[in-house]
Amino acid sequence: MRTRMLALVAASGAAVLAAAALPASALPAQSSGAPSEGVVRAAELLDRVKTCDRISHGMYRTDQGGPAKIPVCGTKSAVFWTADMDIDCDGRTTAVCNRKTDPAFQPGTAFQTSAGKPLDSSALPYIVVPGPGPLWKYADHGIRGGSVAAVVHGGKVLYAVVGDTGPTGIIGEASYAAAKRLGIDPDPKTGGTASGVTYILFRDSAVSPIEDHDAAVAEGEALAAKFVAGD
Repeated sequence: MRTRMLALVAASGAAVLAAAALPASALPAQSSGAPSEGVVRAAELLDRVKTCDRISHGMYRTDQGGPAKIPVCGTKSAVFWTADMDIDCDGRTTAVCNRKTDPAFQPGTAFQTSAGKPLDSSALPYIVVPGPGPLWKYADHGIRGGSVAAVVHGGKVLYAVVGDTGPTGIIGEASYAAAKRLGIDPDPKTGGTASGVTYILFRDSAVSPIEDHDAAVAEGEALAAKFVAGD
């Protein structure tokens, strides 16, 4: 649950994207991280979210004090936005996510494992959604803990789950593991990226147990294929 503000975002606020997702050719290439998961290409997903039918009641900020420029957009089968990526290192205490590595570390996550434990942000790719507020209430649009998301950055596609919530007016955050797989610096103090990350959340989807990443990939690939086909 984010309360921090990344220094690199504050320094690069003018680069934050607004309504439309950038074409794949405009995104920075990434040489690290795992390859894309599945066969649906990043360019196909980005083409599907070129236009925004705004469903939020206003615009989100990417960090406290920054400009409010990011809408939540919707289609029949998904909701999406393009923003930055801050690093969520909350949940289970691990070698890379703890009070020493992350001054803003919190030992809980909004959604828990099948055993009722906090999620492991260092191992599980998940995204953070804004907490329910005046701008948008995710549950009203078929999104919940364990919902499946496709995260697109640098020509790569990562499938993840909704695993945590953040401030009601701020958007653009994912777990340490999600950032690492996308080739984004996962350091909770200095990592993340200031722009160019598209989050596509599939309505009324769910992975159970929430910690099963392989299940998220399988379900995400099927939903992404339907999404790019126009469903």
